[in-house]
Amino acid sequence: MTNTTQANSKTAVYFTAFITIGLASAVLGPTLPNLAANTGTALSEIGFLFTARSLGFMGGSLLGARLFDRLPGHRLLAFAIVVMSLSLALIPVINQLWVMTAVLLLLGFFENMVDVGGNTLLVWTHGEKVAPYMNGLHFFFGVGAFLSPIVVAQVLLRSDGIGWAYWMLALIILPVSILFGILPSPTAVHQQTAQTANQTNRLLIGLIMAFFFIYVGLEVGFSGWVFTYATTLGLADNSTAAYLTSAFWGALTVGRLLAIPLAARLRPRAILLMDLLGALVSVGIMLIWVNSTAVLWLGTIGLGLSFASVFPTTLSLAERRMTITGQVTGWLFVGASLGGASLPWLMGFVLEEMGGTAVSWFNLFGLLLAGSLLFFIVRWEKVQENQYNA
Repeated sequence: MTNTTQANSKTAVYFTAFITIGLASAVLGPTLPNLAANTGTALSEIGFLFTARSLGFMGGSLLGARLFDRLPGHRLLAFAIVVMSLSLALIPVINQLWVMTAVLLLLGFFENMVDVGGNTLLVWTHGEKVAPYMNGLHFFFGVGAFLSPIVVAQVLLRSDGIGWAYWMLALIILPVSILFGILPSPTAVHQQTAQTANQTNRLLIGLIMAFFFIYVGLEVGFSGWVFTYATTLGLADNSTAAYLTSAFWGALTVGRLLAIPLAARLRPRAILLMDLLGALVSVGIMLIWVNSTAVLWLGTIGLGLSFASVFPTTLSLAERRMTITGQVTGWLFVGASLGGASLPWLMGFVLEEMGGTAVSWFNLFGLLLAGSLLFFIVRWEKVQENQYNA
């Protein structure tokens, strides 16, 4: 097998793995009311599951990410996917919130191991040519996230419970672990050299961590609460609201597909600017026409398209200015995990207290803050670029 063929085969397996974390990631939002009923808790309390899962993400970032610098990456990914499958199978049979919280914590830990591992190993496989592949990787996450709410909607139409939705997803995910036993793991970058190179990039790491904190918090929060947002305002019934969640992920998936050729032609900072402007317009129309079902669908799809390339493009921007190790990727994902842990929970609390429109206001202020951080990231990058050219 030639190096090019082997690299393409590895890339295909990483893409498949990201379908699995997309399937697992998007199932929680449309099933929250059912999980609340199973555990006898209020929506404001069940929203803590987002926090538990994201705390698991953070654990995967701090602990799991370091393992990819030391152990064969494909074996780690195979093990993580097996645990993800088992965790999903357990969720619908749990009737105590603390037990469900523990399972979501475990699920989040190993989901993030697959996330961090896929991103890191892809960079090691393609190096400076990674940008289009990075958008492709996150496109396949969107494929899984798009399909997951559809599975939930179909189960809700045919039964009173959500058990089969979780069990079907668990069965779909499990065989992917076998694929990682076929190909050898990529060679890790030289750790000492990478640490020396990244010592001068601590400011960029901190800025991107903060940016990911806001962006991931908004993405997880909106995708998780749009189901409740639509039903609370009386703009959709349960099955239609599940399809609305799927529309968000579908738009995000299409946006990542469209971003693949853009990533080969435009600078990351230009793509990120367009993304944030599109997201602001989408949230703005939902605030102006609050009671319009058509605008809710339009804004949801627009937000998905705008969010599509934010994460992979930011990682591509980081790859241009620092050596990406498992540890560096892990720190960037800590910011993402903290945002995913806190902002969706806060969004759910505000929704419970102020009503559905609080979701849109929350996103508006978050996007404005993210735009401010992007300004500082771009300014820092320009300074570094001028120093490099000099």
